[in-house]
Amino acid sequence: MHLIQRMKVWKELRQLEQRAREEPSPSTFVDLGQVYINLDMHDKAQRVADDGLALFPRSAELRQLADCARRGTSRQRAADLRARLTRSPNPKTYRELAQLYIDLGDAASLHALCQEWSVRFPEDAGAWMAIGQARLLNFYRDLAAREGQEAVRCLERAVRMDGKDAQSRRLLGEVLYRIGAVRSAQVHLRALQELDPADAEVEALLRHVAGLADQGDDVRALLGGVEEQGCLVHPPPPVAASAPRQEESVARVREGLATVAEIEGVRKATFIKGSRALVKGAIRDGRDPFLRVVRVVAKAAHRFARRLDIGNASKTVVDGDFGHICVCVYGDALAGAQCDRGTDLDLVMAELQEVVAGALHMVAGEGA
Repeated sequence: MHLIQRMKVWKELRQLEQRAREEPSPSTFVDLGQVYINLDMHDKAQRVADDGLALFPRSAELRQLADCARRGTSRQRAADLRARLTRSPNPKTYRELAQLYIDLGDAASLHALCQEWSVRFPEDAGAWMAIGQARLLNFYRDLAAREGQEAVRCLERAVRMDGKDAQSRRLLGEVLYRIGAVRSAQVHLRALQELDPADAEVEALLRHVAGLADQGDDVRALLGGVEEQGCLVHPPPPVAASAPRQEESVARVREGLATVAEIEGVRKATFIKGSRALVKGAIRDGRDPFLRVVRVVAKAAHRFARRLDIGNASKTVVDGDFGHICVCVYGDALAGAQCDRGTDLDLVMAELQEVVAGALHMVAGEGA
């Protein structure tokens, strides 16, 4: 890029950054993020997308920007890992790079990588597990018998090479019972349980599989039947068991918000997770400035803490002519309150922390 072109790009960048601060809109954030992507600054594009989604959580364009930025970051990470493998090859780096290629859907690069991996480390089962995982994703997407056969073959080889590889056994056990080979699947799932007796998910999966009808052990014939019928024989494990905990968590959040709203001096309170919010107080709708401020404050505090490499910001207070805005964050859940001057902020923060703690079992995107 010539100097004059570079100067024009940076001028446009500064103008977009100023516009995003003064007149935020989904299109402005998308334009700004696209400029960063064009400059191969995918990490900054990701931050722009996150900031935009904090203000406009329902924007499909911003979600697309975030996805594009993540893929760009993954490609940059893949290039770094590829260079590291050239200098110092080891199975751990091969596994990490293979997973990136799987996430990116780069089948050609994955195949070449696994060939190199198996030549350099012939005793490592990871290359066969990675190929099996990629083939399995293709099978679940297209229900093509050939992809299923290759997935089972690669995963079986990985299990033979390393019987303690939990991921290979889990993938193999799941695909076998889904196509009807229930008894064969149970062998691998029981072995998986022996590897980690405390794994509740494996125990639940074994209970689920135990009630299913076995269609035999001819994997080739079963896969052919799946392709012909256009559907898998058995469904995935039900997730309804988490519903009671979900309802309990929502009820706990509502009670906690009510407690916060009753504190003297508190005017508004909210709990936010994903794109939805529970509120208490004089909040008109989802565009209420208080809700936007809470989202932006939480994102800004996290980003500032990351830049200084001091961990994560969990509690933040913003002072202004309006009084105080208190924000408490844990993971992707956050609670906030707007208070008058003189309010007991320690008490407000303690109650907000209880609200967030009561939401630990809430399913992402639900109930808030």
